[in-house]
Amino acid sequence: MKQLHIDLEFHFYALDELNNDDRELIEIAKSMTENSYSPYSRFQVGAALRLQDGSIFRGSNQENAVFPVGICAERNAFFAASANAPEVPPVCIAIAAQTEGRFTKQPVTPCGSCRQALLEAEIRFQQPIRILLYGTEGVYEIPSMQSLLPLTFDGSELA
Repeated sequence: MKQLHIDLEFHFYALDELNNDDRELIEIAKSMTENSYSPYSRFQVGAALRLQDGSIFRGSNQENAVFPVGICAERNAFFAASANAPEVPPVCIAIAAQTEGRFTKQPVTPCGSCRQALLEAEIRFQQPIRILLYGTEGVYEIPSMQSLLPLTFDGSELA
């Protein structure tokens, strides 16, 4: 038997340590929590996705009484970008969440479905997507979606 190990190395910043572009993306993600439709969970998530050309696509989680019908903020932003600028690679996504009018202390990570959707974009465009996760105690900067989903199913097994 062989034992394998997976490490995740990432940075933890105070918001004011980030550059202006990253702070802008986080502020947009925070503002998008207000557009969340989350009457069931009351967990409001916002996302802002920057493309290589500098354009920014926004998303918020949208729930439904039939839970599988809703969509997460991350995929909402990504699918909007993919539908409107399909040939422009995404380079960075910022995510923020709040509940009961307060942002989470610790950053919230994307769910498995969002990780898979964004991983597909990394594979398609052959470049990483940086992830900025906002919490009131600080911001995680993760170098790629591959970092959050290390044992991936990338479709190559289908060929």
